[in-house]
Order: sequence, then structure tokens, then C-alpha cells
Amino acid sequence: MRFSLKPQDDAFYAFFNDAADNIRRGVGILSELGDDAPDFQKISERLVDVEHDNDQLTHRLFNKVNSTFVTPMDRTDMYHLAGKLDDILDHIEAAANLVYLYGLSDLPALPREMIEQITVLAQQADLLVEYMPKLKGLNSSMQDFWVECNRLENDGDRAYRMLLVRLYSGEYEALTVMKLKEVGDELEAACDSFESVSNVVESVYVKES
Repeated sequence: MRFSLKPQDDAFYAFFNDAADNIRRGVGILSELGDDAPDFQKISERLVDVEHDNDQLTHRLFNKVNSTFVTPMDRTDMYHLAGKLDDILDHIEAAANLVYLYGLSDLPALPREMIEQITVLAQQADLLVEYMPKLKGLNSSMQDFWVECNRLENDGDRAYRMLLVRLYSGEYEALTVMKLKEVGDELEAACDSFESVSNVVESVYVKES
């Protein structure tokens, strides 16, 4: 068993677990965009609430870090991890908001490739919820987290590229293409942010091992 002089304050790890749960809740709401008759306004409004909840959670973490003399992880690492987790929800909320504000509900359905992007996000969110509780202790199984996160990010990249192929195929009017691409860009950024989280976790693992 590895010995550490740092305190194992469960409150810090609870913040990250709660953030992971928030993200999965947000992605679950986002996934409703693929329903037969989604309520785009309600989806957007609910995601604003989830994003706001996570902002408050992040602020509480920062306050605790700033008021604690010795933290269980490097302070900079905790700031980075909390920030990257918050980025995920920022992009998810922005994607849903753009769908509503741009009036994309007038389309028969969102592009299949965009729904595939959201499916990848849902898989990433499940992975995050599974592995965040393992952050405390950083055993060797954590390596599976960033390996799988990288694989899913590659799946997200492929879905995004296929979305671009469809958008530039002439199927949609030029203005609609621009609107859909902005939404796709936010979904791609959310996917990338999941990988950024895994990169921070990997860095912490290497540093603490």
C-alpha cells in the first residue's frame, strides 16, 4: 500500500464525484434531442439549470481549496480538473441552447451524425461516473480510464467528420449548414473536454505514483 503524507479529505473527492454525476445528468437531458418530438426549449432551460448547479459546485471546490492548508492533491491539478469538468457542461449547455435559439426545431430531425456525437458523449459521461470515485487512491485500474476516454474521443471525431460531410453535401440550405455546424462544434468541444479531463487525471496519476 502506498503511503502518503497528504490528508485523504473525502470532501474534495466528493466534489469531483458530484460534478461527474451532474455531467451525466446534463448529457441525459441533451440526449432527449434525439427523441421523436423533443421540447427544445425545455431541454435548453433544464441544461441551463444543470450548468448553473455545476458552476456553484466548482466555486465551492475553489473556496475549499483556498481555505485548506494541505490538500490531498496538488492545488493546480484540482483547479485544472474542476475547470475541465466545468468546460464539458458549458459546451453541452451551449449546444442545446443554439439548437433552440437557431430554430432548428423546424427541421424534420437533427442529423443522424449529430445524434451519434451525443451518443458518444453519453458513453463518456458513464465512464466518468464510473472512474471519478476511483480518483482517491489512484490505483492502476485508473489507466483504463484515459485509454477508453481516448478511444471514445476518436469515435466522437469520426462522428463529427461525418457530420461535416453531410452538412457540405448540399442537403441543407447554406444558413442551416452554418447553424448546424455551430452546434456540432460545441458537441465536438464537449467530447474533447472529456479527453482533457482524462489527461489531467493521467498527469495526477503519474505525479502521485
